[in-house]
Amino acid sequence: MRPAGTLRIHELTPEERAIYGTLKLECLPEHVAIIMDGNGRWAGSRSLKRFLGHQQGAKSVQLVTETASRIGLPWLTLYAFSLENNLRRPKVEVNFLMRLLKSYLEGNVQRMMDNNVRIRYIGRTHELPREVQDTMQWASETTNCNTGTTLTLALNYGSRSELVDAFRALSAELRLKHISPDRITEEDIHRHLYTAHIPDPDLLIRTSGEMRISNYLLWQIAYTEIYVTDRLWPDFRGVNLLEAIANFQRRERRFGGLSENVGVTDEEAERVKIAVS
Repeated sequence: MRPAGTLRIHELTPEERAIYGTLKLECLPEHVAIIMDGNGRWAGSRSLKRFLGHQQGAKSVQLVTETASRIGLPWLTLYAFSLENNLRRPKVEVNFLMRLLKSYLEGNVQRMMDNNVRIRYIGRTHELPREVQDTMQWASETTNCNTGTTLTLALNYGSRSELVDAFRALSAELRLKHISPDRITEEDIHRHLYTAHIPDPDLLIRTSGEMRISNYLLWQIAYTEIYVTDRLWPDFRGVNLLEAIANFQRRERRFGGLSENVGVTDEEAERVKIAVS
């Protein structure tokens, strides 16, 4: 359970408080990851330019982050800009997204400070424009001492490229320390992921109704609960985050084990005769 001093439940909207009041506080997720999808479709359905969908999506980022901070969610990771976006989207759209990111950080750092939010990044961020990197570093340094929600933006991110980078770094470590590959463990790989400092997500939310992972946190979501909503990201708000958490709490997480009342117990199984046809 979160320390009472970190919670700001009184700042939730009445609709948010109604859902929050139904939650089991001892079972809140530690880490929620979100695939923010649907900006373009949101704009298209309104006969608007795509950039207006991205702008509205940026507003959703801040509103959802503030709700997360009010309920004391320790980790929130958002898929903001994929490696594929960078390679396959029209250059004019990529340039706009970079300017939007820079503007978002410049305009919202004070709100992050007010909400005790710390911002971090994962991905091949060294490939982003220098002026964007400078603003990212400034925002990270400014919010570094905040102790509430850590907002991690996945930027120029792809999970397969993350694994490639991790394996390269691990290979270099093995050569340097003269360690046999036979001794590699899952923890060794984890240490070299972009998310080495972050617990694996408990809950993955995808907006816009698409039923795919889109190369996002493939290693980390091995046992993550997945929640898909038809709501497009620009329409997603804090109340929808709480709805997803409520759905998460109705799941039974077994991590490969068994739940109660699932049939034959191990002791009974030893006495069961196996029939081979």
